[in-house]
Amino acid sequence: MTRSSMNKDWFLEEGARVNIVDTTLRDGEQTAGVVFTNNEKIQIARYLDMIGVDQIEAGIPVMGGFEKDCIKEIVALGLKSSIMAWNRAVIADIKESLDCGVDAVAISISTSDIHIEHKLQTTRQDVLNRMADAVKFAKDKGLYISVNAEDASRSDIDFLTEFALLAKRSGADRLRFCDTVGTLTPLSAFRYIKTLIDAVGINIEMHTHNDFGMATANALAGVYAGANYVGVTINGLGERAGNACLQETIMGLKYLMNVNLTYNTTLFREVAEYVAQASGRALSVSKPIVGSGIFAHESGIHGDGVLKNPLTYEVFSPEEVGLERQIVIGKHSGTAAVRSKFTREYNIELNDTEAAQILARVREMSIELKRSLFDKELMYIYEELYGKAR
Repeated sequence: MTRSSMNKDWFLEEGARVNIVDTTLRDGEQTAGVVFTNNEKIQIARYLDMIGVDQIEAGIPVMGGFEKDCIKEIVALGLKSSIMAWNRAVIADIKESLDCGVDAVAISISTSDIHIEHKLQTTRQDVLNRMADAVKFAKDKGLYISVNAEDASRSDIDFLTEFALLAKRSGADRLRFCDTVGTLTPLSAFRYIKTLIDAVGINIEMHTHNDFGMATANALAGVYAGANYVGVTINGLGERAGNACLQETIMGLKYLMNVNLTYNTTLFREVAEYVAQASGRALSVSKPIVGSGIFAHESGIHGDGVLKNPLTYEVFSPEEVGLERQIVIGKHSGTAAVRSKFTREYNIELNDTEAAQILARVREMSIELKRSLFDKELMYIYEELYGKAR
């Protein structure tokens, strides 16, 4: 059985649709110390629309001032993506969202007992009442509604089911299942979502946090269980350890779950760099999917394999996410990589003896410098051994 047929037959119906909801402009900006200018938020919204995300959570209108002005500007852009605004389960908040002209609202309230008792200082019944009143008001205004169950992953499953059923009856279009402090595992995520879908029959969005490093894995596990919306941020930006990463989630859906997607992934590196700069959060060279080192090969075995067939060590081409392949010459390189480097980039054909001699010197220098070598240093070695470049 092939990977493609296994995934299709065991988990996802053929033609299954998964929608991407990006919250970089709301949850991403809630990262401690991160502030986007309005121009940066508008540019990020444009980028998200060019990628083709289905919905952009643009901010929190009740904050007023520059925040509300920016949401109005994003709405006025006329983007293809749906524009959503975030709200508490408070009618006054929803009125502010209506004033911005958004077509969708997220209505958020906690469902875990620890939040209900200590944060909201109220009762389960009051949570149900607040949510239902807010949803009915928004529905009467013709808005698309996501009901956010904050801290859902630490909620009593019976109460969460009751909450979801009432949300659906009140007019909600979907339930956002929030793993607010990142305590899910892929197995528990699957179990929660499967239980809710079987009991309620409502569209579910995975909104996962990365406190234990499993945000993307948990989001994909929810999709396996039937969730058809995934909340993400560019680069995984977000409170504390961040949210599920847009780039990782989309490529995981495409290549690990064989979901047919039409997003423009060639923008991923460019967008990653822009948001890294705007947020002041440096992009790691080893960041999955978009890090500059993801398609850099130094190991002799890996380099030789990639030169023969890139699929030996790459699942997809670097160009698909806006990167380029790099054959790095250093301590772990082999003669095949050295010969290829000189042929392709310097137009110098090396024989086996020359390649071996250059490699020996490369390894010596690499240990001394504690890094791989630059192009100029490789040419210095060549000139040292054989005279000026021919």
